[in-house]
Amino acid sequence: MTDAEAAARSIGLKIRVLNASTPSEIDAAFATIVSERLDAVFVDLVPSLTSRRSQLIDLSARYAVPAFYGWRQFPESGGLMSYGTSLPDAYRQAGIYVARILKGEMPADLPVVQPTRFELVINLRTAKALGLHVPDGLLAAADDVIE
Repeated sequence: MTDAEAAARSIGLKIRVLNASTPSEIDAAFATIVSERLDAVFVDLVPSLTSRRSQLIDLSARYAVPAFYGWRQFPESGGLMSYGTSLPDAYRQAGIYVARILKGEMPADLPVVQPTRFELVINLRTAKALGLHVPDGLLAAADDVIE
């Protein structure tokens, strides 16, 4: 968060953190977003929010708030965009670890593997519905564009 706040400050922006995990807390967070006229939302990668995907996407659409997510399932379900770890790659890494353990290696001896593949997914239908223009350079950088 410190790095994100510093980056935001460097371009003249401010970050407002809202914590929500239950349906009513998410509704209250969006009420705050609307009342404070915040420009966009980043939804953190926590299970309580991932399981509320439909609610988050519906509220973003209802209030015309651009939302950015960490999992590609969100833009696939109608969210604006995501940038995060490739789940198929993460599952492949997990399979490699399981194989190493089954071959006799001790889990405590295995190194921690950081993600190496990240995906940018943009939903152009949602961008158009929000009245947003997605720059060509960003579209070219995207791993997947949903039209």
